Amino acid sequence: MKKAVLLLSVLLVSHPAWAQDADKPAEAKAGSATDKHNEKIAQRIADEWPFAPVKEDESVTAHNVAIGGKTLKYHAAAGTVTIQDDDAKPTASVFYVAYTLDGAPPGSRPVTFFYNGGPGSSSVWLHMGSFAPVRVQTGGPEYIRPAPYRFGPNPDTLLDKTDLVFIDMVGAGYSRPLGDAAGKDFWGVDEDADAFAKAIIRWTSKNSRWTSPKFLFGESYGTTRSAALAYQLQDRGMALNGVVLLSSILNYGIEQQGYDQSYVSYLPSYAATAWYHNRIANRPADLTTLLQQVRAFAQGPYALALSKGQDLPDAERDTIADQMSAYTGLSATFIKRANLRVDLNRFQKELLRDQALTVGRFDSRYTGVDADSAGESPDFDASDTAISGAFITTFNDYVQRELKYKSPLPYRVSAYNLKGFDWNWKHKAPGSSEAMNNPDVAVDLAAAIRTNPYLKVLSLNGWYDMATPFFATEYDIAHMLLDKKLRANISFRYYPSGHMIYLNPDALHQLHGDLASFYDSTVAAAAHDRPAGQAPS
Repeated sequence: MKKAVLLLSVLLVSHPAWAQDADKPAEAKAGSATDKHNEKIAQRIADEWPFAPVKEDESVTAHNVAIGGKTLKYHAAAGTVTIQDDDAKPTASVFYVAYTLDGAPPGSRPVTFFYNGGPGSSSVWLHMGSFAPVRVQTGGPEYIRPAPYRFGPNPDTLLDKTDLVFIDMVGAGYSRPLGDAAGKDFWGVDEDADAFAKAIIRWTSKNSRWTSPKFLFGESYGTTRSAALAYQLQDRGMALNGVVLLSSILNYGIEQQGYDQSYVSYLPSYAATAWYHNRIANRPADLTTLLQQVRAFAQGPYALALSKGQDLPDAERDTIADQMSAYTGLSATFIKRANLRVDLNRFQKELLRDQALTVGRFDSRYTGVDADSAGESPDFDASDTAISGAFITTFNDYVQRELKYKSPLPYRVSAYNLKGFDWNWKHKAPGSSEAMNNPDVAVDLAAAIRTNPYLKVLSLNGWYDMATPFFATEYDIAHMLLDKKLRANISFRYYPSGHMIYLNPDALHQLHGDLASFYDSTVAAAAHDRPAGQAPS
C-alpha cells in the first residue's frame, strides 16, 4: 500500500486531470469517485512496478565442471543480501552470484569476493571472462563475432582453490537502493567501500563462513575499492588472508605525485605497445629486458628532464627525444613538438597513423579504424567495443536460463550513465582527520598490512594495459612506505595482455597457475607462520 500511496502522489502531480478535486474541501473529496478511481490506478501500477526485494532471495542450482581431468561438482547461488544502516533500516539490496564446491568443509574452505570497477560497473566482466566455472570463450586481440557466442566450461576456473562470490555495486547489475535511500548514498569512495563491507559481512554471516580464509579480488577501480575495503573490513573485525589487485589504480592524486609523473608512468607501456606492433628499430626479442631499460630511463633521465620544464637545454631535449623515439616508435620531431609529453590519446592515434589504425586503451594489442587518420585521438577504444556484446548478451541469458534467477529489474551493466550519477572522490584515509579530494588508497592498504602482518597482496599487470599502466602501479606500491619486513607481503606478476588480462587465453592459464600458488602459500602461511618480526612465544 505504501507504493500505491507514493505512486498516487506522483500521478496527481504529473497529471492535472487526475488532480481536479485538489482544491475542493476535504469533506467533498472524501470518498469521491475520482479519489477511488485514482487509488485503483495507482495500486494497479504499484503492483506492476519493479522494485528490488527487501527480503533476501536466492536461486540455487547444481552444476559440474571438468578441470585437469577431474570433475568438480558445485552449486551456484544467485541472489541478494540486504544491507542496513546503523539503525537496522534496510538501505540496499545487493546482488551476487556465488559458486561453492560440493563436499568441501565451508568453515575452512577459502572464499573470494570479486568485483569490477568503473566506478559504476557491474561485475559482468570478471564474472563472464575470468575465473567462474563458465566463461565467454575469447581468443587473441580480435573482435568477437555477433551471436551465437562461444560460452561454456572454464578449465581455468579458480573453483579448485576457492569458492567465488561475484558482487554488483549498488546501482549496477540487479543491486538497488531501498526505501528512502538514493544512489548518491553509495556513489563515492568511502560510501562504496562501506556498502561492500556490509554486503560481504552479511553474506559471510548468512552462509556461516566467518572462519573461512577470505580474499578480495578487484579489477581496475575495483583495486581502489579493495585497498579501502581491506582496511574497513579489518577495522570491523574481519581480517583478510589476501588481496588480489588486477590492473590497479591506487592513487588518483596526480598533484601529490607531480604533474609530470603520469608521463613517466606511461612511457614503459608505450614501449611495450610499440614492441608488440613492431614499431621499434632493431626490435629486441625479449620484452622484459627492454622494459627494464625503459623503466630506468623513465625514472632517471626522462623524469629529470621533465622536472626542468622550459629551462631544459636544447641539446638535452634532443637527446631525450631521440631516446624516447627509439623506445616508443614515435618520431623525435613529434615528441619534441609535444614538449616531450605525449598524452595517451595522441600516442594511440600516432603510433600506427601511417596504417590508418589506432591502438586500444584497455588493451593496446587491439587496433581500430577511424573515420579519418588525421585527428588527435581515436574515435573509439577498439579493445572495449570488441568484446562488450558477447559479455552482456551471454550474462543475461546465463543468469536467467541456467541460474534460474528471475528479476523484474533490468540488469545494468553500469550505473555510470544514470541520472544523478556523480562519484564522490573524497576519501578519509586511516589516521587522517580530514578527507582528501583525490584518493590515495595505497595508504589504506599499507595500514591494513601493518595491522595484519599476515595479509598478502598479489599485483597482476598486463604489459599492454594503457588504462592502468603497470609502472604507475609499481610507483604507488613503492610509496606505501612499508617496513622492510613487510615489503615481501606484496608480489607482482606480468602478462602478455591488456587491462582485462583474462581475455588472452594463454595469459588466463598463466594467471590460474600464479593464483593457485598464491592461494596455497597464503593459506598455509596464515595457518602456520608467525607475523613478520614476531618472536616465538
